[in-house]
Amino acid sequence: MALTAVGYLLMHRNKAPETSSSSSDEEWDAIIKNYNRENRQLRPRIIDYENVIFRYSDEEFKSHFRISRNTFNYLHDIIEENLVRHVPGCPTIPSHHQLMIALWKMATMDSYRSVCDRFNVGRATAVRAVRRVCHALFIKSSRFIQWPTGERAIEVMHGFERASGFPKVIGAIDGTHIRINGPKQNHADYINRKGFHSIQLQVVCDHKTLITHCYAGHPGSVHDQRVFRLSEVADYVNDDDKFLENCHMLGDAAYEIHQHLLTPYRDNGHLTGKQKNYNYRHSAARVTVERCIGLLKGRMRSLLHCLPMTRVDLMAEYIIACCVIHNICILQGDELNVITIPEHNQGNVETYSREVRRTAGVIKRDAIMNSL
Repeated sequence: MALTAVGYLLMHRNKAPETSSSSSDEEWDAIIKNYNRENRQLRPRIIDYENVIFRYSDEEFKSHFRISRNTFNYLHDIIEENLVRHVPGCPTIPSHHQLMIALWKMATMDSYRSVCDRFNVGRATAVRAVRRVCHALFIKSSRFIQWPTGERAIEVMHGFERASGFPKVIGAIDGTHIRINGPKQNHADYINRKGFHSIQLQVVCDHKTLITHCYAGHPGSVHDQRVFRLSEVADYVNDDDKFLENCHMLGDAAYEIHQHLLTPYRDNGHLTGKQKNYNYRHSAARVTVERCIGLLKGRMRSLLHCLPMTRVDLMAEYIIACCVIHNICILQGDELNVITIPEHNQGNVETYSREVRRTAGVIKRDAIMNSL
């Protein structure tokens, strides 16, 4: 499934096994247990916590939910209609209550047990609320995650050049690993080069750390360049209409150079002064995407620790929902001071046969180096 400027990968290899073994999934267990009411025992929980939230100062509200009250209200207005189930005799909890539960789960590292106690709901209700909010945000993603075109593209290029001196940059691209618990099926595929299970997220952002494209869903063992080749951005770089005035993205050494995707010179100890200056300017512009990923994980801290789910087919939707919240906060001017900076990805560039496009990228890189 794909939306404009959003890549979403369903793990087809897990279709049959995941469905047949889903009864062992902790989230599915929560839903099944909801119907087993015969031996159900009520646990003491916090009563009327929403009234406590109402008395929070704006600063306290933001420290808990990682977004301001105004952003929360804006977000609620956007997805409210998607959170109401119109089934007679099966009402849902209020939409703002669902959003609070989902935001708390996404923005903190609390367990479902803790969230249920805090908001006085059953575990299945909390799981459903998170899934419903994530799906509502996902289907709205094309509204908030858009590739820059026209005047917007020119604004982005000017923004990068003012900040770094690097000309005609329409975006910076990078990938990051989101830690997950090892899936029951094909778990070895999800072990990345650092030795832990993860799912990959590739983002392109502008000079204001606004995400202009995101692609999630591949196992951690897949190389960054292969993730790029399978994403929509790989089609974009061969479409001149996506790159106004022969502009380009910037990527690190893990990517293959292209006319519309420029990488740094490899430092072999013999770089010229111009090449070093090029690399410095390139890094100054590309650091924006590292800041973007740091802000995303710093605001949605479940991405920083470990995804609170085991169903692989739902992980990409959850991650993209977090990206949508990140963009809404940027657009609303809802800033958050975080110090989380993700690891700098370095990798060996894979070899491919597209030498013509690679040569065009090298020539373009040399021309920019000489003009800086």
